[in-house]
Amino acid sequence: MNALLAIPIVIPLLAAALAVIAIRLPTVQRVLSIAGVATALAASVALLIEVERNGPQATQVGGWPAPIGITLVADLFTCLMLVIGLATVLAVLVFAVGQRGDDHESAFHPVYLVMTAGVALSFLTGDLFNLFVAFEITLTASYVLITLGGAKEQVRAGMTYVVINLLASFLFVVAIAFVYASTGTVNFADLTERLTTLSPNLRTALALLLLVVFGIKAAIFPLFFWLPDAYPTARTSVTAVFAGLLTKVGVYAIIRMETLLFPDNRQSTLLLVIAGLTMVIGVLGAIAQDDMKRILSFHIVSQIGYMILGIGLFTVSGIAGAVFFVLHQIPVKASLFLVVGLVEHDAGSTKLSKIGGLVRRIPLAAVLFLVAALSLAGIPPLSGFVGKLALVSAGFDAQAYAIIAISLLVSVGTLFSMVKIWNGVFWGTAEEPTPAIASGEVVHTPALMTLSTVALVGLTVAIAIGAGPIYELCERAAAELLDPSTYVRAVQG
Repeated sequence: MNALLAIPIVIPLLAAALAVIAIRLPTVQRVLSIAGVATALAASVALLIEVERNGPQATQVGGWPAPIGITLVADLFTCLMLVIGLATVLAVLVFAVGQRGDDHESAFHPVYLVMTAGVALSFLTGDLFNLFVAFEITLTASYVLITLGGAKEQVRAGMTYVVINLLASFLFVVAIAFVYASTGTVNFADLTERLTTLSPNLRTALALLLLVVFGIKAAIFPLFFWLPDAYPTARTSVTAVFAGLLTKVGVYAIIRMETLLFPDNRQSTLLLVIAGLTMVIGVLGAIAQDDMKRILSFHIVSQIGYMILGIGLFTVSGIAGAVFFVLHQIPVKASLFLVVGLVEHDAGSTKLSKIGGLVRRIPLAAVLFLVAALSLAGIPPLSGFVGKLALVSAGFDAQAYAIIAISLLVSVGTLFSMVKIWNGVFWGTAEEPTPAIASGEVVHTPALMTLSTVALVGLTVAIAIGAGPIYELCERAAAELLDPSTYVRAVQG
């Protein structure tokens, strides 16, 4: 058994169990949490090196052969998502540790670690049923995290989040039942062959049902309505990891489904229409808001549209652009919410009408926001520009001119809303200043909160600097996704 495949799942779960035992020892909990996630990240880096050198790796848990047993499998796409995802989880965790003094910190650490294990399992699992299990682990933890604190607003938004995701879970179980009844298996590698024996109409129906399930997780149009209300109510560290990572798990599942399970039943036109509507509705919603968290929450939706665009093109360059865009978005989006956390800690609010002139109070936060915001908008030479350029180039190659025009207009709208925050928060004057702003009181920001935000923004800059080699890996990952023979061989032996 290749232990590297299991470590990102097992170690966070073990750390979570120990954190529960140490519930009255907050310092021990913090050490366990950081050590657990850091170990999982180190194993993911080692796994990426192994896969890059020797191709996809698989292991059968308990020694049961595929497709009977539980399969863990990693290809380049999996490893890239694991490394960037766990690096972001670690940075956000350090930020959360910097917010010590929270009455609910003792509950936060074990639940956060369980969520981390669920995300890792989502990327590494090799069958549909255990993907469902991974989603449920992640969502159960996220239910607790999003309502941690028990404020009325949190509970109300959390109920919407719970109900929508329970519906998605029900549909997922139904989809798994239909797939198993039709093929006799739920193993991804086995399904690549068995699904081809079904009638085209049945394959299309199964593909659309799974697209709805994963579309709810990814918050694509018209299934996104729960997100802008649910995410802003949670504590900043929770919102940051949700914004950066959880919706991308849904995108990961869509990419895996479209390329591995239903390559001959591609819904290119439907996906491109969904991509355009997701981008437009998301950016219009962002422009209409007057709160940093809500603006950025709507941008989670709009940026998902770019990823779906790359999938809809269904070419190596399109999938490579989508993979690179996902990798760039995870740290960029999380870092923007961490900057929001710095602003909220200093000013006591995230409403544009209540804060202003913060460039003089927290100048470093202003710089960090500017770098991440310009990357989100796709301004060169930052990572967002590289991702959007790759998608635009792939769109031109596929002669998808309409969706490319929409994506460029949405980029302008994204830049407008980022400038709106930049001017209002850091340079403007508050219309109804918070007590901290009105009094000119200087608020000390814990060093760990600042350092973790700097590190995450630094990761986005590193992605831009290393864009060439990273994009080359994304192209190789895309080629593997569109020709899954090496993935199948790794699983089946």
